[in-house]
Amino acid sequence: MASQKDIKSRISSVKNIRKITRAMEMVAAARLRRAEQRIEELRPYAEAIRRMTRRAVEAAEKIPNLPLLEEHDSIDRVGLLLVTGDRGLAGAFNSQIIRAGNARNRELQQDNLEARWYASGRRGVSSIQFRGLELAGGYTGFTDRPAYADARNIADDLIAHYVDGEVDRVEMLYNGYVSPMTQEVRHETLLPLQQADVLGDEDSEEGEDSEGESSEGPDHGRALWIYEPGPEEILERLAPDYVEISVYRALLESTASEHGARMTAMRNASENAAELIDTLTLEANRQRQAEITQEIMEVVAGAEGLR
Repeated sequence: MASQKDIKSRISSVKNIRKITRAMEMVAAARLRRAEQRIEELRPYAEAIRRMTRRAVEAAEKIPNLPLLEEHDSIDRVGLLLVTGDRGLAGAFNSQIIRAGNARNRELQQDNLEARWYASGRRGVSSIQFRGLELAGGYTGFTDRPAYADARNIADDLIAHYVDGEVDRVEMLYNGYVSPMTQEVRHETLLPLQQADVLGDEDSEEGEDSEGESSEGPDHGRALWIYEPGPEEILERLAPDYVEISVYRALLESTASEHGARMTAMRNASENAAELIDTLTLEANRQRQAEITQEIMEVVAGAEGLR
């Protein structure tokens, strides 16, 4: 049985840990509010870029000679971009992305396809290297507050590798932010754009009266769009921007998810520490009672022996 001194030492250690976890929880909560604000500011812009790109594709009489819109003759290599964090202590935030990436890799292997790995965040980079996999691109040092330039660097590498034929499709896995306690793993196709989400979700444009468009039908709404210059030239500029903004949105969603996951994890750690302190305090009291009882019994035994 542990001595009373050992128990008090453990109580002191747990109290110090609880102070740290409480401080980390408050820091994560403050960063989360800023991350939520950045997401709310970006989402309308990202949605507008997606909508404009899709409509430019539909309005173009012929798709320009744009590599991002050209599907490769065969798909042999698939680029997987894992968006993780630079730090841990965030619950299952990083591990669920890594598990999703490994699961996707197994699916590709079943289809006789090769995966090329890209990772944002030290956790993803170190995990890929630890497993002995070849890392085609690693990006670290900015996950707490990603900038658009960081997304552009990632997008430029992905675009270059796709255009050069090093990969035939690019997919992205990241944590989508739902709430501080809920993050969902999202799997999106970035390239080629013909397979990306930009050409899907037709129903999302219905009822766009708030933007001054009629709800009489999709064709009527598209007729109000006038392109200057032509949609083909606009599409050449929008396509790279769409890839960049998609990566940037994933980075912001992942950042908010990380702060939310860390805040929740630190809150749970603080609560567990409080419960452990109560348990140890009760054990210390019982130990003290046992020692006092033992001393009383010894005094009584000694008194009995003097009679």
